Amino acid sequence: QEQLVESGGGLIQSGGSLRLSCAASGFTFSNSDMHWYRQAPGKKRDFVAAITSDGTKPVYSDAVKGRFTASRDNANNTVYLQMNSLKPEDTAMYYCFTYTHQPNWGQGTQVTVSS
Repeated sequence: QEQLVESGGGLIQSGGSLRLSCAASGFTFSNSDMHWYRQAPGKKRDFVAAITSDGTKPVYSDAVKGRFTASRDNANNTVYLQMNSLKPEDTAMYYCFTYTHQPNWGQGTQVTVSS
């Protein structure tokens, strides 16, 4: 059974940094592209970043490009999102996502950036 568990969120001041982790299990992680999404209260869930199965060619939304970096450790079935120069508008629940034979979402980790 596929499972994604995010961690690393918290309360941080504007300009600070956080690193989110997403631990995966129940599927062949090294064969799977991984994605990060976020959802602010009252808003739709938005794409943040994606990274291919081999860790190359990460892509980012315009809102986070140049500030966030996605990476992965296939030996430990974990994907990361390094978030630098955080802004109050980055405040959201952050979700890890992958598609196997079905869509798979984690439970999310809350990031709150104070001004």
